[in-house]
Amino acid sequence: MVPTKDKSAQRDIMPVMQRTALALVLVLTALCPSLSAQTGSLVQTALNSLGSEQIWSDQFVYGKWRIQRNELTGHCRLLDPDNVRRSNGDDEQCRAAFAVLKRREGLPPLTGKAVVTLHGLGRTRDHMNTLGQHLQDAGDYTWINVSYASTRCSLDEHAASLARVVKGLEGCDEIHFVCHSLGNLVVRRYLGEANQPEPRWKPDPRIGRMVMIGPPNNGAQLARVAANLLNDNQYVRLIIGPSAWQLARQWDDAQKSLATPGFDFGVIAGGFGDCGLNPLLNGDDDLVVTVAETRLPCAADFRVVQCRHGGLLHDKLVHEYVLRFIQHGYFTAAAERQPIAAPDMAIPVAAAASP
Repeated sequence: MVPTKDKSAQRDIMPVMQRTALALVLVLTALCPSLSAQTGSLVQTALNSLGSEQIWSDQFVYGKWRIQRNELTGHCRLLDPDNVRRSNGDDEQCRAAFAVLKRREGLPPLTGKAVVTLHGLGRTRDHMNTLGQHLQDAGDYTWINVSYASTRCSLDEHAASLARVVKGLEGCDEIHFVCHSLGNLVVRRYLGEANQPEPRWKPDPRIGRMVMIGPPNNGAQLARVAANLLNDNQYVRLIIGPSAWQLARQWDDAQKSLATPGFDFGVIAGGFGDCGLNPLLNGDDDLVVTVAETRLPCAADFRVVQCRHGGLLHDKLVHEYVLRFIQHGYFTAAAERQPIAAPDMAIPVAAAASP
């Protein structure tokens, strides 16, 4: 469907059944592409979504070695760089097994600057490969590609897993974040823990910069529209999971625990002009997130790239923007920054970390 200049009028004349079908297609193909590859009934799709890619969250990452927790059973496994399971049990048992393997195989210590990448909703860490490899090769960074069960847990639970991964990056001098879509909210929730009455963790003092790619910083209109059109269908809720439901139905509460980074961060949005791509969304968009939804006050730099939501991760211009920002704190040049001004009453900023 080709977008028109008047999206509201287009929605008004769209038959209810057509809008419902379109909403479901957009949720499954745009918001959760790795789930939409499944065929069959909604029930079967929901069951398929509980596969290995969507039930394991990293608790520890050392290069390409990782300890993951099963979000359904609570048990852990140790995977080698070929994704072969080398041990299982609880977290302590897997860490002990890794310590033995580390000595036996002579694994080098983590050093230098690390870039942590986080994928979006319904995706896997493989979606970050092109961008992460570019940062590692061109920028000489230690690339930590984090995997999390994006459709099975809440933002709180994702952030807790991320906190354990960051804590385990011993030996790295600096830590930078590069995230896509929902992954940005996971980091903001990780930072927001410092503002809780009894914090379970503190932001790591080594964190330097962050690039947000297609972030739903102001919620996700698509999630709300889809939930409305589908009458809060429980099968769809099962497919997209708790964190997506927080965007669709619990955003007012969820955003209270999200912090604005207290360090340099830049925002890259996808857009195609005033009308965007998605007739269900108001304003410019990348098919999934609107440009307005990506904007977060206090950003050091901001760019709109003509690219779809998922394609942003593979766009060469985006790659160059990300690398330059991580290195220098701007996308093109210091004099060409396009910062997003802070409002008079800013949303919570992450407390400054101390060594």
